[in-house]
Amino acid sequence: MVDRVGLIYTDEYQKYNFGKDHPFRPLRLKFTYSLMDKLNLLNSSRLEIIKPRMATNNELERIHSLEYVNIVRKLSENPRDNTISPYIYGLGPGDTPAFEGMYEASALVCGASILAAEKVWNEEDFKVSFNPAGGLHHALRNKASGFCIFNDIGVAIKHLQNLQKDIRIAYLDIDCHHGDGVQWLFYDDPNVLKISFHQDGRFLFPGTGFINENGEGKGKGYSINFPLLPSTNNKNFINLFRKTVPKLLEAYSPDILFTQLGVDTYFNDPLTEMGLSIAAYRDIAQTIKTSAREFCQNRWVAFGGGGYLISVVPRAWTLFLAKMLDVQLKNELPDSWIKEIKENVPYEETPYLLWDRGEKIEVQMLSHPEIAKKITDYTKSLIEISNEKYLPNLIKP
Repeated sequence: MVDRVGLIYTDEYQKYNFGKDHPFRPLRLKFTYSLMDKLNLLNSSRLEIIKPRMATNNELERIHSLEYVNIVRKLSENPRDNTISPYIYGLGPGDTPAFEGMYEASALVCGASILAAEKVWNEEDFKVSFNPAGGLHHALRNKASGFCIFNDIGVAIKHLQNLQKDIRIAYLDIDCHHGDGVQWLFYDDPNVLKISFHQDGRFLFPGTGFINENGEGKGKGYSINFPLLPSTNNKNFINLFRKTVPKLLEAYSPDILFTQLGVDTYFNDPLTEMGLSIAAYRDIAQTIKTSAREFCQNRWVAFGGGGYLISVVPRAWTLFLAKMLDVQLKNELPDSWIKEIKENVPYEETPYLLWDRGEKIEVQMLSHPEIAKKITDYTKSLIEISNEKYLPNLIKP
């Protein structure tokens, strides 16, 4: 039997749109799909492109309160409804402004993530599925946050828990911003292992994700955080990732792996201060794929997430899809895609390679050896914390 890969995609994703000046632009998805197409990944006999459906109210209300779902629906119909105080629900002005049609757009992303999870859980020949519009990991039970209206990851987790009560799910989040919404929604749940790699909350929104946030009640020990120093580079990140993730997943032995693949850890991202290049995501993808096969019953459900350079996100997520499909890509970009980027995002530096290796950040580290040493020593300390604190909590008698 040939292992198949599902890509959940529709042009309707463009409707999750906070406006032309907002950093969370749906164009990221349009150009991701375009690059995957131009590199012939969408023609793979192993790939099925799946049109999503909207999540139902019942599915949304497993995670979000009825009150909040109704507020989103009302503001979706009329964002200027003066009978509602939107800021109480995180729907500002600010990061997550209300917009017309937001209920349908958000429910569609949630429905896509449910389909991605169902595909891998229910169909034996599907080992991996990817919803690039998903990964809205900041939304809370009663509140939008950080560009996230509904928490599609939480909705998908609850959907599988509804199908099988005792299912064990590992959730791995590499977005530069801490996966706080998913952490808090399942903070007391030992059947959801939460692992987040992110820029230290002392320096970045949402200001959470510290080492001592490790769960409560029966869920104590099942929230694991790796807060990273600004400018952490490829070498340190990959060393930390390889030496912790496989061990943690092996100890937990989940039935299925969920990953949030935010790529705003890129060194030039306008909203963050990390130091990865696109080459790092090739290594990360390989470690995830191997870990899913060896420790997660060969079931991997992937969601998108952050990343605020339209010339970067498509290249990183295309590398993830290529790894899912076991396709080796050359380090070059189609001329037609480069032209698309030049025409549509002329304010960004034009890329000519599929992945870059991070020479810029390495030069910076060489010119600041004291900072480089601090980051290296700190990252090594996180490996020790994982081995001495996190792992023993998972390996219970």
